[in-house]
Parts: sequence; structure tokens; C-alpha cells
Amino acid sequence: MTNDANQQQAAAVENEAAGRGGLSQAELDALVASSDTGGRGATGPVGLFITGIALAWSLFQLWIASPIPFIVGWGVFNDTEARSIHLAFAIFLAFAAFPAARTKFQLALGIAVPVVLAFLFMTGAKDDTSIWWIPLIAALLVGAIVLGSPKDKVPLWEWALAVIGALAALYLFVFYRDISGRVGAPITQDFVVAVIGIMLLLEATRRALGPALMIVASVFLVYTVLGPYMPGIIAHKGNSLSEIVNHQWITTEGVFGIALGVSTGFVFLFVLFGSLLDRAGAGNYFIQVAFSLMGHMKGGPAKAAVVSSAMTGLISGSSIANVVTTGTFTIPLMKKVGFSSEKAGAVEVASSVNGQIMPPVMGAAAFLMVEYVGIPYFDVVKHAFLPAVISYIALVYIVHLEALKAGMEGLPRAYTPKPIVQRLIGIAFTIAAICAISFAVYYGMGWIRPAFPETAGYIIFVFLTAVYVGLLYIASKEEPLELDDPNEPVTSLPLPGPTIRSGLHFILPVVVLVWALMVDRLSPGLSAFWATAYMVFILVTQRPLTAIMRGEGRLAAAIKQGGLDLIDGLETGARNMIGIGIATATAGIIVGAVSQTGVGSALADVVEVLSGGNILAILLLTAILSLILGMGLPTTANYIVVSALLAPVIVTLGQQNGLIVPLIAVHLFVFYFGIMADVTPPVGLASFAAAAVSGGDPIKTGVVAFFYSLRTAALPFLFIFNTELLLIDVTYVQGIFVFIVATVAMLLFAAATQGWFIARNRIYETVALLLIAFTLFRPGFWMDMVAPPYAEVEPTEIAAAALATAPGEDLRLRVAGLNDLGDPIEFVAVLTIGPGDTGEARLEDAGLMFRNEGETLVIDDVAFGSAGETAGLDWDQEVLRVLKPVNQPSKYLMFIPALLLLGVVVFLQRGRAARAPKPASA
Repeated sequence: MTNDANQQQAAAVENEAAGRGGLSQAELDALVASSDTGGRGATGPVGLFITGIALAWSLFQLWIASPIPFIVGWGVFNDTEARSIHLAFAIFLAFAAFPAARTKFQLALGIAVPVVLAFLFMTGAKDDTSIWWIPLIAALLVGAIVLGSPKDKVPLWEWALAVIGALAALYLFVFYRDISGRVGAPITQDFVVAVIGIMLLLEATRRALGPALMIVASVFLVYTVLGPYMPGIIAHKGNSLSEIVNHQWITTEGVFGIALGVSTGFVFLFVLFGSLLDRAGAGNYFIQVAFSLMGHMKGGPAKAAVVSSAMTGLISGSSIANVVTTGTFTIPLMKKVGFSSEKAGAVEVASSVNGQIMPPVMGAAAFLMVEYVGIPYFDVVKHAFLPAVISYIALVYIVHLEALKAGMEGLPRAYTPKPIVQRLIGIAFTIAAICAISFAVYYGMGWIRPAFPETAGYIIFVFLTAVYVGLLYIASKEEPLELDDPNEPVTSLPLPGPTIRSGLHFILPVVVLVWALMVDRLSPGLSAFWATAYMVFILVTQRPLTAIMRGEGRLAAAIKQGGLDLIDGLETGARNMIGIGIATATAGIIVGAVSQTGVGSALADVVEVLSGGNILAILLLTAILSLILGMGLPTTANYIVVSALLAPVIVTLGQQNGLIVPLIAVHLFVFYFGIMADVTPPVGLASFAAAAVSGGDPIKTGVVAFFYSLRTAALPFLFIFNTELLLIDVTYVQGIFVFIVATVAMLLFAAATQGWFIARNRIYETVALLLIAFTLFRPGFWMDMVAPPYAEVEPTEIAAAALATAPGEDLRLRVAGLNDLGDPIEFVAVLTIGPGDTGEARLEDAGLMFRNEGETLVIDDVAFGSAGETAGLDWDQEVLRVLKPVNQPSKYLMFIPALLLLGVVVFLQRGRAARAPKPASA
């Protein structure tokens, strides 16, 4: 067949599918299943058995998260035991739900890795002659893979792998007391279980997540053993098999580490909550609300796709599932109003991937940040919220610019809009009503708890139930929401009022979750439990109550369907967790290897050599490495890997080069670039999923999505240098000001990168817009050039500098000393000055004593727990430079020239736009 014939056939398929790329809904469901829930479609007793295991996993997670075990005094598990059972479920379901072979490459990889690991572990065992069983284990695993793995049933050898893998994971639970008495001295039994467990875990990773994470983890295991043979800069002494077994499997430093603990304690319940909410109909509700509100605008379906993906991202942990779930509806409608296949897919990709940076779930990374950064969950959400919202606003604006460039129109409305003044009054009244209700609820709840300490929970439940019944009654008066076929002609959009009213009760579980997290400040796990428990109540009761309120009869059928919805939601939640559970365990291998080998400091040396110590080059290299390491990894594993490897690099090198950055900013930086790998070709899994829906070219889709996502790539650099974007050390009023300024700056950045503002940009206008955006984001950059914020004094004048520094302000010291490995190092320490009548007294309050050695100032002593120790200072360090703060004009004065330049650009473009002919409608 000729190329022309191929193109004609492809065009015919695309036209016939009207935007679905020739894939049926069943094929799209299979695409999501193969990535998220398992591609094996076993039916009959086997299918029921797998469903039963998934249900058991969900019920186990609800049990350990609830207060019931502590009330009845039975079924209480410690963290290590719970992690062991959690991983056992994940491994068992990975072998049962995911067939072995995806591609020939992956099959070859599944055969090669056990062979390599067998050789590796034998090398690590050195001269031990009792390890003859390791090649046998590898041979058995290879044989099981070679025998094949059908998609419609589970063969006997797959059951064997599932059971053995689960037993290996349960080993810590069954022998917990015995193991705790011999940590650091594994016995033969420990060796056998750990080797089998690691091999089967990597095979489960290949099945559930593809080759990327399996390869990365295997490389780190190779590095752990073969450290002496590595290049000098990353070489280490190498670790024996005994050390690997102890570190990776027997203790909680590796596989059963913090990441798996977060998956066990927090992530599962949030994923389950999202699954139940979606099963109740919230996903469809979000899409319909977004289209009813925004579908009439220029490029309306694309704007609605952005908003619906943002709302879906609140409850979802998967970029690919977001793409396919909302994309099957939004992508064809985007193409109807003039978007090409690639642009329609790219908008959906950029929207869905951004769902991973949207609190409260953030693709489960938020809970990992709590553990890794060591700050409360509330603070993680507070710091991550502003950049996520700004990023979504900018994406809506990018879609608007695309619509302006192509002269697109929106979809027709089924009603006549009210005058603008009337609409604004309605919006203001709605906001005022919501604020009034919020204050009433907040202070009402605050009164109930102290007034009725024993029965407050029951009173609140009754109140919530009354609200739920009232909202469900309102919804019952509206027509049920049905997701229209996007391939059919669109005659009109749904009415906003009835659409919004038809699902207001879906907001209640989210309110419960946010209230528990933000107001009651419960733990994330307990908060998710109460929200999930309330979601179960809604899922079981909404159909029967709606049937009664509508007078439909068929109450028994409605009750039965509610029960089936609950079972389906519990099963789907567990199946969605297979990949996350496996990913967190396998990422634990990487984290364990990093802590065991010290590769983090070696990587910092590599980045420092390549960057030449330039801080911007350091950040750029770290961003590129985050993109590379994130390729093909799910969000959770992605964050674990990049945070373990690269976050310390930024902290260490930044401090050495005078950039002191809060740890949360560093972790958000690597997280943002890690998830960008879902967009970026050639791997970009979300881009391939969108192309499968749109019928477009996946590489082109990924390229366009990358340009749409440049705003997401720009934000991390900005909040590294301007932590106000993360709402760090700002007041409420300052927070509002920062939000407004940052939003305007991001819109200007989007206009510059898209080449269109009011009219098509000239090159000099693009440069001007980028300059204005940068100035609004970081006005201090220019002000520091005009009036430096610090003045340098001689080290011997440190007492005078301390006296000149107001209590509570920071004195910066550049010091030279030795790092933990005994190597020379220079870094900048930020010393917070305390009270005192003299400079010496203030330094003593900071816990510091100095001695002069000629013209050199040396730290003689640092008090334990003092401000000096917190700054990283230690005895015998030499003070090289002292920088004291000086008065500086307000950095916001730089907004004046920036706004004047913006006025010039607006004047030029308005004149050009007025003279230009109107673009033809697409």
C-alpha cells in the first residue's frame, strides 16, 4: 500500500471515529486497564476470586485506618506489619491482574533481569558456597515468564508466582518478632526470602508499570554491588549480599521504607475515596458542570477540558486515567470547534498532567512530602496551592489565545444569557452566600465540640445527613446527568443551573475531607477514612433515596444497585492501587541504595562539576535529570526517585553557592519536573494516551503539550528564587497580592510563549513580555543589582555586624570546613540574630564562640540546639565572609518600569489589532 493510500485510510478511520483515533470505548478502557488496573480480563470463578482479593484489600485498609481496632482491642497492626500485608496484596494482584508480556522488548527484559540479578547476588555473596539456590530461583522465574501469560486466564505458574511473592512480602509480618532480634545478622531463611522477594517485586513492577522503573531499580542494585568498579567520582566500597538483604528487605530502610508506609497509611484511602466518588457519578458531574459554564466561550470545549481535568485531578492519582476519562468527551468536541487532533490532545494532556500538582492529593506526592520534608500536611497543601491554581489559569488563557489565533467560536447555548451587570450581581451574591454559610458552619462546629464533647460526632453526622438529604432532594428534581456522545452533533450546551443542582451532594464528602484535614487537623489517614466512610454512606443511599423522592418505585433494584456500586468502587480503588503499591515498594529499592551507597553526594559532585558552580546551571541540570528519571514512571514513584536523588543536590549545592531555599520549595521543584516526563516525548505516556483518543500523531501531540506546559516548567525556577509564591512567611493580604501579581505575570509569560497577546507578537514584543513577566515574578532580581541587600564586612568585625543586625534578622556567613566524609567544603550559613546589648552577647545567644588565629576567624564552639547549630555551623570552621543586611528600597518599585513597558506593548498591539482584518471562522 502506498503512503497516500495509508494517509487516506488513516483519515477515513479518523473521520469515522470523529476524533477517537479509531479506538472503540472498549479499547480505550483496555488502554487505561493495561496502565492502571490490570489488563487481564479473567471471568468466572477466577474473576470473582480476584475481585474478592481486591475487596479484601480495600476492607483491610479501611480497618487499619479506622479507630475501631483500638476501640475493640483487636486487629491492631504496627507500621511494619501493615506495610508487609499491604505489599502482599499488591504483589498478588499484580501477578493475577497483569499478564506477563506487553512487547517483545519487555518480555526479553523480564527474562534478562532475573539472570543479571542472580549473577549480581552471587557476586555479592563472594566466597559463600551455600548460595547455589540463587540461579535456581532465577531459572524458575525465567521459566514461568517464558511459558507465557494469556490475557483471559491465570495459568497455574502465575498463581504460584502470585502466592510466593505475597508470602515473601508477608515474611516481615509473620516473623516480625524473630527478625527484630537479629537485625544486621540475616540467616539463610532471610537470604532466600529476600532474594525471591526482590526478583518477584521487580517482575511485578515490569508487568504493572512497564520497564522504566524496573530498569532504574535494577541499575541501582548493580551499582550497590559493583561500587568499586564504577568511575572514580561515583565509586564506593560495594555492598555484600548480606548487607543488601538486611537493608533492602529485612529492615525498613529499603522496600518497606517510608514510601511504602505512605502508600499503606495515606495513599490507598485517598485513591479509594476518589474511586468511590467517581463511581457515584462525580466524574461525569464535573465534566458536565465545566461544559455548562464554559462551553459557550471561544474555544469553549478546550477551556471546559481544562476545568474538568482540574476537578478530576483533585480525586485522581493517574495522568493517563485523567486523559482517557475526560478526553473521550472533550477531545472530539475540541476538534469540532477547530482544534487539530494534536492540539486537542495536547490541551487534554496539559490539563490532566497538571491534575497531579493540584492539592489535596497531588498524585499522592503530598503525603510523601509530609514524611520527607517533615512539615504538616496542611503546610504542604498551602505551599502547593498557589502555583497549581496559577498554572491552571494560565492554561485556560493559552486555550483562549489559540481560539483567538484561529478565530474559533464556542458551542451554542440553549438559553439567552443575562446582562453582564445582572450576572456580576448574581456571582457576588453567590460568593457572599457561600462565605456566610462557611462562617456559620465554622463557628457552629466550633461551638458544638466544646458544648457536647461526648456526642459532637453524632450531632455533626446528623447535621451532614440532613444537608445531604436536602441537596439530594434538590438533585432529584432535575433530570439525571447523562454523558452525551461527543461524536454526535452538538445542538446546545446543558443549562448551568440544573446541571450544578443535580450533583451538589457530591461536594459533601470533599467538604468532610477538607474540614478534617484543614480545620480539625486530623492525620491524613484518619481524615481520608472519615471522608471515605461518608462516601460509602452516600454511595449506598443515593439511588434508593432518589428513587423515593422521584416516586419511581423499584426500591429493591435501587438498593441492589447501590450495593453493586459500592462493591465496584471498592474493587476499582484496590485495582488502581496495584501500580502505586508496587511503585512505592520498588522505589524503596532506589531510596535504600541511595542511603546505603552515598550516591546522593556523588551525584551532587557530578552536577557541580558539570555546572561549574553556577546556581542557574545547577537548577537546569537538576530539571533535566528529573525529566529523564521521571520518564515512564507513575507520579508516586517518580517523586520518590527524584526527591531521593536530586532534592539533596539542590540543597547542598545551593547552600554552597549562597542560595538558601526552604526544603519544600526544593521538593516541589523536582516534583514538577518529574511529572513533566508524562508530557515530554519520546516517552510521554499521557501524550500517547491522548493521541490514541484524538487520532493525532503522539510525538507531535507531546511536543505541542510540552509548549503548553512551559508555564509549569517556569514556575519551579520562580519559586526557588521567590518563595512568596509558595506563601512562605507572608500575611493574608500579602498572599492575595502575590496571587494577583503572579497570575498576571504567568498570563504574560503564556502570551509570550504562544506568540499572541492582543495581536500576533513581533519578536521584540515577545522579549518585552518575557522581561515584564520575569520582573513581576522576581522584582528583587533587579533591585538587588541597584541596591544590594547585604554589605560585606571583615570576618573579624562579626561582633559589630551582629550588633548592627536587628534581632530576628539574618546574618550570612560564608564558612569553610569539612563535610561528613571529611572532604573540604565551603557553604553559606544563615544565622538568625537574637537579643543582646552587645554584638558578642548576640553571638553568644546564637550559641557561637570564636577565636582569632592571626587574621583568620575560626569557630571555637557551637552550643547544642542553638541557632548556630541550626545554621549548620560547627567548631573549627573558618569564617571567610560576613554579610550583614542593609536597608534596601522596596523591590516592588521595579513594577513601575515593567508596567510602563507593558503599556507600550498594549498600545502597539491594540493599534495593529484594530487595523488587521478579522480572521476567518474555522
